[in-house]
Amino acid sequence: MNILVIYQYFGTPLGSWSTRIYELTKRWVKAGHKVTVITSPYDKSDIKADGFVSRQNIEGINLIVIDSGDSNRLSKGIRAYRALRFSLVSIYYALKEPADVVLSSSGPITVAIPGLLRNKLRKTPFVFEVRDLWPLGGIVMGKIRNPLVKKVLSWFEKYTYKQANSIVTCSIGQMENIQNRLGFSEKLHVIPNASDNELFGQQIDLTKEQRLIIGDQPYVLHLGSLGFIHNCKYLIEVARHIPGIPMVFVGDGAERKDLEELVEKYELANVFFLGQMPKKDTVAWMSNCELSLFTTLDNIIQDTSSPNKVFDSFASGKPVIQTTRGWIYHLIEHEHCGFNADPQNPEDFALKIEEYFKLGRDQKDKMSEAAKRLSQTQFDRVELANKYIAIISNANN
Repeated sequence: MNILVIYQYFGTPLGSWSTRIYELTKRWVKAGHKVTVITSPYDKSDIKADGFVSRQNIEGINLIVIDSGDSNRLSKGIRAYRALRFSLVSIYYALKEPADVVLSSSGPITVAIPGLLRNKLRKTPFVFEVRDLWPLGGIVMGKIRNPLVKKVLSWFEKYTYKQANSIVTCSIGQMENIQNRLGFSEKLHVIPNASDNELFGQQIDLTKEQRLIIGDQPYVLHLGSLGFIHNCKYLIEVARHIPGIPMVFVGDGAERKDLEELVEKYELANVFFLGQMPKKDTVAWMSNCELSLFTTLDNIIQDTSSPNKVFDSFASGKPVIQTTRGWIYHLIEHEHCGFNADPQNPEDFALKIEEYFKLGRDQKDKMSEAAKRLSQTQFDRVELANKYIAIISNANN
């Protein structure tokens, strides 16, 4: 089968970004399928442009790289312009490239345009992947305020779902949200983000130089972006309540400077910003932490999120403390692989960290084993890649 993927943020573990599409497509290639990904360079990925449009190949995956890259440090207007430019240029390749099926992975939702046109003009089956609920997310978070823009984007969202042969969501919460708002039950599927068991299943010790940064005390870890939606200011407030426990941030983003200013204002000696690093280099920090931390804005959209850092924590056998109230909340509660904390109360989050540190070794080991078990039974990449290709194959029939 010849699969054409339209995804703006492709990256490998050499970068500092989600590798979902890379991990899926490399397995599809290994299974004998041909895969072409139309993408662009994101500032946190390892993909670089070579001219405005260039062709590259990574592990058998054919890339068409359009130099219309994105960054969460850019203004809303520039980001919207680059997303639209990427989509419009992609139309040419979406219509030209050989394909038995086309998969558009959103956000932004504009990646649906070339997929829809391929579907309409060349009758190619169309699969739409929902990684973020847009435009609803932008509306809820106040990023989309113009009533006309809201109306047009909401119409386009429904139209896209209606035209798609299959809709793949990244979480149960996203699927239920679409189902409850718009229907489309018969074509909805869930393929969550996966645990990188190959990478994060390793135990890699910190070097002496790395240990010198934070000292010999057990630490907690936030791995990932430091952007608006990640609500890391909440974690700085948490750090104020646990002065004896180092809190390590591995990652970068638009709010890093604000976070560093807060740390300086509060004179916190237990917060460490290590910056952005390739995903493969984060394994040692995850391997040696006590707990993995996940926070985000407190709203119904973020409650449906499918955060990579949580699944990679599971692969490392690390319990998670998190603040969402949706499907991840119920997963943590049911599987006993971490703690849920009040998203409006940093002191509650701090108390949960202290509660974990007071547990006996046996109790900690049980949490760790539960996390590891989840990575292998519910979120294994190989099984999810096989399930996904079956959905794509059915769309092609």
